[in-house]
Amino acid sequence: MKIGFIGQGWIGKHYADDFEQRGFDVVRYALEERYIINADAIRTCDIVFVAVPTPTRPEGFDVSIVRQVLTLIGNGKIAVIKSTIQPGTTELLQSEFSNIYVLHSPEFLRETSAAYDAGHPDRNIIGIPRESDEFILRAKSVLSVLPKAPYETIMKSHDAEFVKYAGNCFLFTKVVYMNILYDLVLKMGGDWSKVKDALIHDPRIGESHTEPIHKSGRGAGGNCFIKDFATFSKMYTEYVDDKTGSELLKTLAYKNMQLLVESDKDINLLTGVYGNLNKHRVWNDVRDTIL
Repeated sequence: MKIGFIGQGWIGKHYADDFEQRGFDVVRYALEERYIINADAIRTCDIVFVAVPTPTRPEGFDVSIVRQVLTLIGNGKIAVIKSTIQPGTTELLQSEFSNIYVLHSPEFLRETSAAYDAGHPDRNIIGIPRESDEFILRAKSVLSVLPKAPYETIMKSHDAEFVKYAGNCFLFTKVVYMNILYDLVLKMGGDWSKVKDALIHDPRIGESHTEPIHKSGRGAGGNCFIKDFATFSKMYTEYVDDKTGSELLKTLAYKNMQLLVESDKDINLLTGVYGNLNKHRVWNDVRDTIL
């Protein structure tokens, strides 16, 4: 099969590299000059992996770029959305693009080890918009070309879309908690290195996302955590009639915002999600106006 990749950021690039290294006929399309000429070639690909931005903006979740690039997929071909998308989006896009098969497969690449992760996945999850033999057959064909993983499953796309948010928001919360714990240990005269070392050897907790000071500062930053937690919080408030739960999520976002701003970390990503912030503003004002 000929495999296409739309988007050549750090996700799409590393997936395309892996397929190429395993001997597949690969076509890459992106806005960069060397790839933009491949639009017609993408139509000939049997399976096309879509890894384009799905930003969360102050006005909400934005899937417009995914919708735009799906027009490049050939009739009867399979589109596999790797981008993070809100639950229900695959079903919606399938109804809009009935000439192709639209599936969702959440990605779990870590920025620090993306090349390795692409070729050695822990999980391969394929979400289908309808539970039918036709879609299950397409999902199995996608699984057949992916590197084998210890856990592989086909599920409704609505549930597959939730998996990515569930993981990212859990890790977001873990990062914020570790920052709070760090401050308390220091204020009470404890030895953070000793507390952390003993804590991470609990197999239920582990070492991942337990370092309160990471890269350029503190808090849950990066290209996924800020935007995904904001979307998750909005979805919860919209669908679940639970003021206390909604306030808890808003307060977690607020605390993380405080950590990022005070350590001057990922401010551009933060403002992309919540709008322009002035880090010298009173925090209560920020909370009232943004959250």
